[in-house]
Amino acid sequence: MSVAVEKLLTPDILQPARYLGNELGAVHKPWDSAAVRWVLTYPEVYEVGASNLGHLILYNILNAQPRQLCDRSYLPGADLVLKLRNTQTPLFSVESKRSLPEFDILGFSLSYELGATNILEMLDLGGIPLTAQERSSPGPWNVETGSWPLVFAGGQTATSNPEPYAEFFDFIALGDGEELLPEIGLVLEEGKAAGLTREELLFDLAQVPGVYVPQFYDMAEDGSVHPNRPGVPKRVLRRVATPIPAYSIGLVPYVETVHDRLTMEIRRGCTRGCRFCQPGMLTRPARDVDPDQVIEAIEAGMRATGYNEFSLLSLSCSDYLALPAVGMEIKNRLKDQNISLSLPSQRVDRFDENIANILGGTRTSGLTFAPEAGTQRMRDIINKGLTNEELWRGIKTAYEQGWNKVKLYFMIGLPGETDADVLGIAETVHWLQQECRTLGGKRLEVTLTISNFTPKPHTPFQWHSVSTAEFLRKQDLLRQEFRRMRGVKANFTDVRISAMEDFVGRGDRRLAPVVRRAWELGAGMDSWWESLDRAFGAWTQAIAESDLSWKYRQVESGEWNVMDGTGTDLDARLDAPLPWDVLDTGIDKNWLKEDLKLALAAATVPDCSFEGCSHCGVCGVDFGHNIVVAPLPIPAFAGHFSPNIDRVQRLRLWMGKMGDMALVSHLDLLRLFDRAVRRADLPISFTGGYHPGPRISPANALTLGYTSESEIVDFELTELMDPEEFRERLSAQLPADLPIHRIESVAVKAPSASQLLDQAEYILRLGLTPSSDPEVALQGSDWQQWISEILAAEEIEWEHTTKRGKIKWVNLRDRLFELEQVEVSADALTCTLRVLGSCRHDGTLLRPTHILYMFERMAKREFELLHAHRKQLILAEI
Repeated sequence: MSVAVEKLLTPDILQPARYLGNELGAVHKPWDSAAVRWVLTYPEVYEVGASNLGHLILYNILNAQPRQLCDRSYLPGADLVLKLRNTQTPLFSVESKRSLPEFDILGFSLSYELGATNILEMLDLGGIPLTAQERSSPGPWNVETGSWPLVFAGGQTATSNPEPYAEFFDFIALGDGEELLPEIGLVLEEGKAAGLTREELLFDLAQVPGVYVPQFYDMAEDGSVHPNRPGVPKRVLRRVATPIPAYSIGLVPYVETVHDRLTMEIRRGCTRGCRFCQPGMLTRPARDVDPDQVIEAIEAGMRATGYNEFSLLSLSCSDYLALPAVGMEIKNRLKDQNISLSLPSQRVDRFDENIANILGGTRTSGLTFAPEAGTQRMRDIINKGLTNEELWRGIKTAYEQGWNKVKLYFMIGLPGETDADVLGIAETVHWLQQECRTLGGKRLEVTLTISNFTPKPHTPFQWHSVSTAEFLRKQDLLRQEFRRMRGVKANFTDVRISAMEDFVGRGDRRLAPVVRRAWELGAGMDSWWESLDRAFGAWTQAIAESDLSWKYRQVESGEWNVMDGTGTDLDARLDAPLPWDVLDTGIDKNWLKEDLKLALAAATVPDCSFEGCSHCGVCGVDFGHNIVVAPLPIPAFAGHFSPNIDRVQRLRLWMGKMGDMALVSHLDLLRLFDRAVRRADLPISFTGGYHPGPRISPANALTLGYTSESEIVDFELTELMDPEEFRERLSAQLPADLPIHRIESVAVKAPSASQLLDQAEYILRLGLTPSSDPEVALQGSDWQQWISEILAAEEIEWEHTTKRGKIKWVNLRDRLFELEQVEVSADALTCTLRVLGSCRHDGTLLRPTHILYMFERMAKREFELLHAHRKQLILAEI
């Protein structure tokens, strides 16, 4: 049964449009037509989850399967969490508004070591037991007869080391999910039809490569994990899939998300071999996407979504050798549409003029590079494969192409690091600034992010131990250096985050009670700065209560530095079993040992995508081989976008904002109009300047939560169009709750609708706030008398604070032209009113909240605004 979310999603909820589930691209399948019902439960707020590419791809793939339904759910904001708990309403999916226990299977993305507390929060909000054992039951498994859903996790952290979280999940999906999840769905459908018990169903799932069922494995005293029953694999294989660009096209959120653009994967996997990098180890082999598929998917995706930006995604975009050709071809095709490209990960040694051309334009994105270490010796130890000459060549190219601001990422606390290596970060930045100064022009502005290295499973540095005390000391060293440097802004990762990541990320099953207790004590959203103090306090208390403080002290002081290990001591430590050895990622553990020893000697290993095989163990039948697309001819550069600022025609629309659209903010509505115009391929005119925007001008912003039947919006075009054709094409791209009622052609040089705006008519519903005072309750309600008193008053003063913070008293009565009673409820506690008041561009406004204030002033009672509907906006006669 659907949850009555309309009672929850009120305007006092921050960004209520997060929870509507009616975005462009959202899939609404009939509930009863599905044999298996999924909900992808993303343990972060909507703005993060809805822009995650993996989340979007799996959503599209699962909904493409016959007899399978897939909804989405996100971690609610704190305000909605409070409402859910106070009203005892379970967490729901955004599409069907069904509570989480009604679904067959919940799939969480666990891509961050500390994200498990958010997962526990979502399970608890859904009323679902937190552990697999608590959810188990005899008899046939069927949620419609009272069984609990299956709960699983996927993502980088789940694939890396699921042991600290094992007791919370029925199973773990290892590696790529594009092929794995549909296979899981088929097993569930067959098992459900056959009346299998939960344990029998999980045993069948354990036969699927890539599915790890923790309850079928036990942890030994040494931390290693082994099967506890026959018929399950000793080691569980990581799944590998080929990227399919078409599945990246889909959801277009109404609210602004973290990555508010079309994202297209061009290469999956990385073989650079950076010894600190877990994603580079866990995503091998490297698989380039066919360039034609990328180009066609981006062109189709931009037209289907209306985005004004797209991003090419890879662990290292620069290693996609067809990037300059693909980027230039797309840039040329979309040249006239004011569209920009961003590359989130690129190597500075491959940044050249071709890449500069595809990134540049009217809305140039920032440039980010990751040298990682400040000295050549440290870059060799970590196998970064970057020389000072290559670093300078990339920065020089960027500077000469117009970028005088760059972001650089470095790490401290790496194995073998000395103070000289740490100070080398500051020296490198100073050197780059000095070199740029010799070229003339502006000073090179550098923003630095200094991260604390935390060892990760399945990497050559997985045996290393860090020291948070050393992190703090080294951060202080750098701060002292940066104080003497101009044009440098440094951001340091909080050491407490690094300590918690390291403690949990390489732990075993003993940490599950710690994770649960940390959540009970308030840990959650741990990587968000505003939550950090609370989260750190919760984690440290949970660790202390579990008698694992000794283990945490090792993180503080540093247990063992691999660079100090030699001979039998080193071999003994490297041969010891690890909790994550039960997972077969394809990387040979012996190869990791040998690569670590190469690091001890500061020896580098070449990239096997472009040079000889490094014998890591991945390539073969189970995981495939590297797929590398050769460089392609680069098309001639057709030039950057030049905005068409011609103003040939102005069309004025009168439209409604009804239903769910009332919960979409004004800024989000403007973004919605821009994308709808792009999808409709309408000849919109642009403003000039460095950041040209479409000439779309609403007459007045409607307050969040208010409905309207007569909003006025001006659209200016670069060529003449039949107004009805414009209306037809735009209407086809707008939600049904934004109906266009009327359209007129207006002289381009005539005053805009916002300049002509004079009055606004509202229909308001006010309610008396219940009073605990018996005398007040006996006073009754005389709405007509209060209306008469308001109309008879000559002055009703209101304290107004200007934008500059000054207090100004205004007479609201001067702004009220008409006020009449439309309907009073039978109990006289609510009244519907018609109001006509001032609504001018200069700020002379009568707002619905002003009417509320007038009634409270006259009646000496408290009222609440139950609903506001804008009946019409009235323009002044020219």
